[in-house]
Amino acid sequence: MSAIDQLFDRLRQSGRKAFMPFVTAGDPDLEFTADVLRTLVEHGSDMCELGIPYSDPIADGPVIQASYTRSLGKQIKVDEILQAIGRLTPQLTAPIVTMVSYSIVYRRGLEAYIAEAKAAGVAGAIVPDLPVEESGPLAEICRREDFSLIQLITPTTPRDRALRIAQQTTGFIYYVSVTGITGERQELPPEIVDNVAWLREQTSLPICIGFGISRPEHVRMLSPVADGLIVGSAIVRHVASAAEKPRQQVLAEIGDYVEELLAAMER
Repeated sequence: MSAIDQLFDRLRQSGRKAFMPFVTAGDPDLEFTADVLRTLVEHGSDMCELGIPYSDPIADGPVIQASYTRSLGKQIKVDEILQAIGRLTPQLTAPIVTMVSYSIVYRRGLEAYIAEAKAAGVAGAIVPDLPVEESGPLAEICRREDFSLIQLITPTTPRDRALRIAQQTTGFIYYVSVTGITGERQELPPEIVDNVAWLREQTSLPICIGFGISRPEHVRMLSPVADGLIVGSAIVRHVASAAEKPRQQVLAEIGDYVEELLAAMER
């Protein structure tokens, strides 16, 4: 049983949902990324997603895209990111998954990337640009290595294709709440609830919802139907403010924000 399977098993037994923030690796530097991840976990996050910067946006909105650009501007390498994760994961009580382009995985070699990520203590990978038709080889390696391969289903995914994606997914399904790119939104479409309810009847995998979630009202709306909620752009925006504010202040603001959303989730 993978670390992610164990996490959701524990959460299910306690009647809780997973809170899963996203952070860009290396924005503004790897030292602060580690501080942010520690803060997120200390304030109650159940799992953290770490974005591996990539030059071509993959459904990334302006906030996350800008964070990738800043990190790439520092010429931070994948090896450095994995080394930093390896130093950090023994200190954390929550698993880390990478959000990584398949181009990076393919270039390093499927076996090699999974081995390197596992050695760094990473529990799984979200590979948003890997089509289900081409996911077989990576899915096979991940199952053999007990390394979760998390794949995305969107509101426009045909239902027969959604079933194929679910069959190739391990850990949890990443359900995209909106059609479009990442980013904070005022409102989320009400049909999410029905879409996730249908998907839940088709699979035993946990279903976690992401894209656009940033407000307590979003959390209250989606918690009853989701196994976990993913918050990205709002966290990344807080991190970006470290260019203008003392870092300790930014960390305190991130901690307060996480606690606000967790309080809404628990209610």
